[in-house]
Amino acid sequence: MYTVIGTVNSRTLRVLWMLEELGAEYQHVPANPQSDGVVEFNPAGKVPVLVADGTPITDSTAILTFLADHHGAMTHPAGSIERARQDSLTQLILDEFDAALWMAARHSFILPEELRMSAIKNTLRWEFERSQKTLMHRMGEGDFLMGEQMTVPDIILTHCLTWALVARFPIVEARLSDYLDRMRARPAFQRAAAR
Repeated sequence: MYTVIGTVNSRTLRVLWMLEELGAEYQHVPANPQSDGVVEFNPAGKVPVLVADGTPITDSTAILTFLADHHGAMTHPAGSIERARQDSLTQLILDEFDAALWMAARHSFILPEELRMSAIKNTLRWEFERSQKTLMHRMGEGDFLMGEQMTVPDIILTHCLTWALVARFPIVEARLSDYLDRMRARPAFQRAAAR
């Protein structure tokens, strides 16, 4: 059994969703970032943390990759061209979507007020819209990013697009809006989000 530490309104949702898709048993400890229950396992105080066989694993993407590889699901085999494409999509989403949203969050409520620059959010929204157009050229045919198989980058992208709605970052590509609706309708997503 796994233990997942972190609140659902964070990147922890990615891990909970993956575990629900896998049908794996887990315990959820909804601890806030920087709380004692988090710092005990991750000195940086960041969530999520996955405890597997007594060992804490940090960073949502590392956790998703570990779970996919460990369970042999939602991923392509290491060393394959398909895995290289999958990892490339993961990096694109982290660099272009997650990074813009995280920077906007930092300048909205995370950084000390005297260090926040609210005007940067206009630039980040512009970049976020451009990134959607780039992603359209990389998406496969089918229900998922790579075609007919759901993989790790699908979880990260869906989380980022959900985050974008909350942060008022427009989703300008109709295909992405349709994709988001399909992904959020998945029973495993619904179960994870309800925690």
